[in-house]
Amino acid sequence: MSHVTSIFADLVRVETRLYNAVSARLRAEQGLGLGQFELLEIIDRVPGCRVLDIVGELAITVGAVSKAVDRLVAAGWCQRVAHPQDRRSSVLRLTAEGGRQLSASRLIVESELASLTAAASPDDLTRIAPTLAVLRATLEAGSHGQPG
Repeated sequence: MSHVTSIFADLVRVETRLYNAVSARLRAEQGLGLGQFELLEIIDRVPGCRVLDIVGELAITVGAVSKAVDRLVAAGWCQRVAHPQDRRSSVLRLTAEGGRQLSASRLIVESELASLTAAASPDDLTRIAPTLAVLRATLEAGSHGQPG
């Protein structure tokens, strides 16, 4: 196995285990998974958020995002409102309950990630952050890994 392949395997396994552990705690304590949390985060952060904004950020299909948003709407955490300039499109907004859910969930995500990454020093995490940011930006700029 090459050096890059070994690093890739470690990166994928760390991401998978972190994601699953954080998602399990969120589900147990808040009744939502990490995927739903991520959607709420994006909707909250992106002004005038639309389904395509989420698609671009998460690199998943329009259908998958649309179904996930439908579940957020059904849970009462988000709403679709008509886009002011394009009536064929919707803008996504958190409801008051969605905002409360997001706030409570942020605390859990931060706490669980801090606990799960405690074996690495803050300096270690700070050192790898720029490398991951460069790799992510390069992949996103080249549209690598986008759903087909």
